[in-house]
Amino acid sequence: MSLLNNEHEFQKIDTMWMHYAFTLAKYAEKIGEVPVGSVLVFDNRIIGSGFNCSISKHDPTAHAEIIALKEGGRTLKNYRLCNSTLYVTLEPCMMCLGAIKHSRIYRLVLGTKYKFNQLNYSIMGIIEKLKKKIIIDESIMMDPCIQLIKKFFKSKRI
Repeated sequence: MSLLNNEHEFQKIDTMWMHYAFTLAKYAEKIGEVPVGSVLVFDNRIIGSGFNCSISKHDPTAHAEIIALKEGGRTLKNYRLCNSTLYVTLEPCMMCLGAIKHSRIYRLVLGTKYKFNQLNYSIMGIIEKLKKKIIIDESIMMDPCIQLIKKFFKSKRI
């Protein structure tokens, strides 16, 4: 199999998992949460998933990524989530980046970056440092992910 075919297969797999994360993000939006979804995959199976639910759970740490990582840890019975891939519809916040780093995942796949974030430069710096330890792929399903988050925040401003 050629490298091109391998890349195409990886992109299909990434799109499939990101689509699942996107479905979770849409559910979060439906219940009035910031629309972010996350799926943690190990050995081609879901070991954790989550969507933002900070508002409904009255928990500032109830972000999609944190929930998926916690489930993954319980599934593997280990806080080290080596060789797993985390799919997230939106670039993680600083808190989630810290948890991602400590979880020792192998790969992080982002739907889109949040270009309106005031902490964007800080987060970009952390992401650049993480790239030395974690493979980071960006812009999988970028257009639907950015449109969902833009629509959500636009509806809050009206």
